[in-house]
Amino acid sequence: MDDFIAARAQMALSLGFHIIFACVGMVMPFLMAFAHWKYLKTNNEVYKGLTKAWSKGVAILFATGAVSGTMLSFELGLLWPGFMKHAGPIFGMPFSLEGTAFFIEAIAIGFFLYGWEKFNKWFHWFCGFLVGLSGLASGILVVAANAWMNSPTGFDYINGQYLNIDPIKAMFNDAWFPQALHMTVAAFCATGFAVAGVHAFLIMKKKNVEFHTKAFRIAAGFALIGAFGAPLSGDVAAKSVAERQPIKLAAMEAHFETEKGAPFIIGGIPDQQKGEVKYAIKIPKVLSFLVSNDFNHEVKGLNDFPRDEWPPVAVVHYAFQIMIFFGVVMIIIGSIYLYAFFFKKEWLTKNWLLKTFLFATPFGYIALEAGWTVTEVGRQPWIIYGIMKTVDAVTPMPGIQYSFYFFTAIFVSLSLIIIFLLKRQIQMVPKLYDPTDAEFNDKNKKS
Repeated sequence: MDDFIAARAQMALSLGFHIIFACVGMVMPFLMAFAHWKYLKTNNEVYKGLTKAWSKGVAILFATGAVSGTMLSFELGLLWPGFMKHAGPIFGMPFSLEGTAFFIEAIAIGFFLYGWEKFNKWFHWFCGFLVGLSGLASGILVVAANAWMNSPTGFDYINGQYLNIDPIKAMFNDAWFPQALHMTVAAFCATGFAVAGVHAFLIMKKKNVEFHTKAFRIAAGFALIGAFGAPLSGDVAAKSVAERQPIKLAAMEAHFETEKGAPFIIGGIPDQQKGEVKYAIKIPKVLSFLVSNDFNHEVKGLNDFPRDEWPPVAVVHYAFQIMIFFGVVMIIIGSIYLYAFFFKKEWLTKNWLLKTFLFATPFGYIALEAGWTVTEVGRQPWIIYGIMKTVDAVTPMPGIQYSFYFFTAIFVSLSLIIIFLLKRQIQMVPKLYDPTDAEFNDKNKKS
């Protein structure tokens, strides 16, 4: 394997795994805190058990997220020394602040896990809520650093030198808010659907039904917030991309020719050599409206840019289509659930609705991974957009493919460990977490 390809593959693999842990860390504490709030308001012991069960899951995923995040930090220096040499002093602030948020999160989760019956009940609840706030802050700060790579600012680039550095301006670059907003909404959508799907499956098994039904409905509520918020945050992100990175927008839509009233393309197979899209559905003027609120707005095509600055068009286009497809499917599922919740209560216990959420378990994360593929591959060939090319930042050290194999083995091992631990948590629900279960009461009597 070529060292440059190996370095890119290793970063892609690491980010692909870590983004799942990061999103769970951003959202699961809020589900946990909501269940805890329900317990404090109703004194229903099922909510207490649910809170404890979810808190153990949060702790497991927090630990694995810390491992994968630390690995990523080392990889930046190991694989991209040319990038870190110049970029580190400019966008180091959000990474430093992310470290602070991480330590706050670690302290808060410790307080929460061991604070039952020891703290004031509302202070204890706040500790759990603080886990979510600090996890959310960590995610947003890391996204701010990534956004700087897409919209570099906060310095003057003169004769190959990075001068007059302003880290505050670099952190709050033009891309940080659209990317952070869309990422946060996507995290709620993906995690909400994943958790709802797991509990839907357990409801269908007819074990601890009340426990899993309460969990399912909380998770589904968070999933709906993300699903319905995604088109709005996506619109903000798309308009930002159109303004800052028109070549990325053109690749997303496989839009080759500059034209007014540009169509929105659904599906299709891009032919980069001929500059056309085969078998696509084209909706007239919609792309122009989406990027500018004007049906006759001119949208630049790929042919207006140097070909050596094109990203891999097919990869970006397919990833964008995958993101849109699964996003729409989740909106449809969310709409059906809302209709059932308000008008057809009997549907909520039907197996077909539960199976719908079960099948949708991975949809949010598929869309999330596809969205990050659009963001990262769509920026190529630049690692710092318009300033430094990726090939100029890679390490000259040989043998990177072996590092790729090693890190792949670590991430696969982490995944297997997580699956084992979470499966064990689910199996312990009757004994440790569900007060309506006979096994739970037998265990408490013996203790």
